[in-house]
Amino acid sequence: MDIVKREIRFYALKANMQLKAIFVQNLKKYRKYRGISQMVLAEMCGTSTSYIGQIEIGNRFPSLELVEKIAGALQIRPYMLFLDELDTEATESPHLPKADSIPDSVKDELVKRLTAAIRRAVKQVV
Repeated sequence: MDIVKREIRFYALKANMQLKAIFVQNLKKYRKYRGISQMVLAEMCGTSTSYIGQIEIGNRFPSLELVEKIAGALQIRPYMLFLDELDTEATESPHLPKADSIPDSVKDELVKRLTAAIRRAVKQVV
């Protein structure tokens, strides 16, 4: 039984390490695609440039709150930072619209619809 537990821990640790590497790779990819420096990203997220740098070299890992802020700054959904390269083929940079290319009226409508959908989903769960 101890061997099984060790195997489970080993594979869980390995999966966690892979997830961190995927996150770091995607963070760099989307940040560079948006043309945002580490300094600007840090300012947008309310953190330090050195912390963003530590995240990008894999020495630190952000809280979920910071992951949401990073995704917002990069104008992507948070889950996209955790998709490996095979899963992101449909979301590669040529397919990502730049924020300034989306009219404000469209952004406003998307926010309204997403908010309504989230509220409906929360009501169904509760």
